[in-house]
Amino acid sequence: MKRFSPVERLLHWVNAAGFFFLLVTGLILYLPSLSMLVSRRQTIQGIHFWGGVGWLGALAAVVVLGLRRLLTTARQLDSFDRDDLLWLRGRKTPQGRFNAGQKVNAILTAAFTILFGVSGLLLWFGEQDTRFRFASTVILHDGLMYVSLVLLVGHLYLALIHPATRHALRGMTLGDVDEEWAWRHHRKWVMRARAGTPVPDPPPDEPARTPA
Repeated sequence: MKRFSPVERLLHWVNAAGFFFLLVTGLILYLPSLSMLVSRRQTIQGIHFWGGVGWLGALAAVVVLGLRRLLTTARQLDSFDRDDLLWLRGRKTPQGRFNAGQKVNAILTAAFTILFGVSGLLLWFGEQDTRFRFASTVILHDGLMYVSLVLLVGHLYLALIHPATRHALRGMTLGDVDEEWAWRHHRKWVMRARAGTPVPDPPPDEPARTPA
């Protein structure tokens, strides 16, 4: 069954490509051994900064391109019901198109993208003008990198290795997933789809309808 639209998949992969590019160039700047190996620190600094500008610009372009669809997705991600809260406590409760963990991950990713952009701009302008230099900016930028790496490792493990969840990668590459898998992991979404209701999740605490 259809899980992700083309614009949702495009947003995901543009974000992933930009993040990996910035991670590599950022580590070259951050790790002395890599910095000495490359030796062109100023050049890498410029590539890292303009890569970040391009990343944010590309994300903005995709959002504008699919604004209507992505707003619907954003509402689903921002809606937590009783089952989501129980799921976060380790209870096996039926989930909608996105489970509670995916919602938290998406919210953190969006917040980190904004914070990376703001702190990166301050660091860049701080190189040109001391008025923009704040010790907390470096701490924030580096701290975001560490937390993002932890989230990335967990994300890759679930998408590529964990047998129960790696089928989800098909949804982000081809757009569809097996209905039996979806029933096990996103039961409320499947029930609404079978009942002929729209894909968006209901408001918090609204009971799911039974299958037709």
